[in-house]
Amino acid sequence: MKSLADEWKHIRGSKWISIIFAAPLIAAVFFGLLFSQNQLSETPVVVVDEDHSSYSRQLIEEINASQYMKVTNVFANRLSSDTLLANEKAVAVIYLPDGLEQRKDKGLPSSIGIWMDNTMPSSLSGIRPAIQEIITTENMTLAVSRLTQTGMDIESAKALVSPLSQVQRMLYNPNSSYIGTMVIGFVNIIILMLTTGAAGAIAPRLRQEGKLLSAGTSPFQLWIRVMPYVILSTCSALLSYGMLKQVGHMRFEAAPYIFIVPLLLYSMALCLLAMLLGYSVQNVSRVGARMSLILYPSFLVTGIQLTPLAFPTFFQVTAWALPMNWLNRMIRGMAFRHGELTFYGVELGACILIIGLASLGIGLFLRRESQVTTSTLEAKAV
Repeated sequence: MKSLADEWKHIRGSKWISIIFAAPLIAAVFFGLLFSQNQLSETPVVVVDEDHSSYSRQLIEEINASQYMKVTNVFANRLSSDTLLANEKAVAVIYLPDGLEQRKDKGLPSSIGIWMDNTMPSSLSGIRPAIQEIITTENMTLAVSRLTQTGMDIESAKALVSPLSQVQRMLYNPNSSYIGTMVIGFVNIIILMLTTGAAGAIAPRLRQEGKLLSAGTSPFQLWIRVMPYVILSTCSALLSYGMLKQVGHMRFEAAPYIFIVPLLLYSMALCLLAMLLGYSVQNVSRVGARMSLILYPSFLVTGIQLTPLAFPTFFQVTAWALPMNWLNRMIRGMAFRHGELTFYGVELGACILIIGLASLGIGLFLRRESQVTTSTLEAKAV
């Protein structure tokens, strides 16, 4: 317990406590407000109407009435899409060809051109389904109208044109909010960066102070020193998630007193892994570079910006060694899908396995250093 008291004294004498709470909360407030209305509800589009007919004007009104698109301008003559999209006043150009109404009256097919600026793919997320819905509805309306003109009743005509209908539900994140993906990922990365920097510097700092072997060769004297970082990081994460729920309306269904279990295991695994990686660093100032072995992969392959399923199998397997991989899976499962704690035995077990392996590695390093130090002292004595 002397090691725990000594580490707590070190933490109280630094600014780490205030930083571990302030930085994630500031990030939660800032990013929560920034992305609170992340969905682009009315994407600006321009229409080139070469038909100049009542039917083309009807289609333009339907496009503008869509909740995903807003027609900012209508041009009577064809212009280059490069010109129309140059200043980012619109992200798509819709071309209505000449003779559109005449071909419709004759029952002939027509092609509507849609040119989309894909330099920022996120701005197009609502356009594709909206245009597809308008075209599908229009095709069905025209087909049903022609069939009823031949004497078929309207229900039979609908069944013939569209025998199957689609019903879909977007579960857990119906409005595709970034709060539960990128924003919570940014907050977790900030906590990870601060926690690994502090926990990874424990052994090098003690070595410089001449205290590394003062409490004996048992790994417990190092293991116990991470507990303040584990507890404070867990509390900081819970507060930050609560702030995201209030500011960014993030979905969080798990009870805090239950979710604290995976958070504690994650924080413990993260701190011990950081201590293991930072153990051999001779200078505390170089710990940050060593912690990049955890930081960058955690940001890239654990499901913050892109689902891990999109990565090759090699990278998915590599991510198993990262505690944040399992935390993100438990957040998505318990917090967003309201899953029971018992559903995530694999994730909890993975964190426990990381804790065990990291503890074993720290013990081996400490034992080896103790043997080297003893041999050195005996050689000097001789």
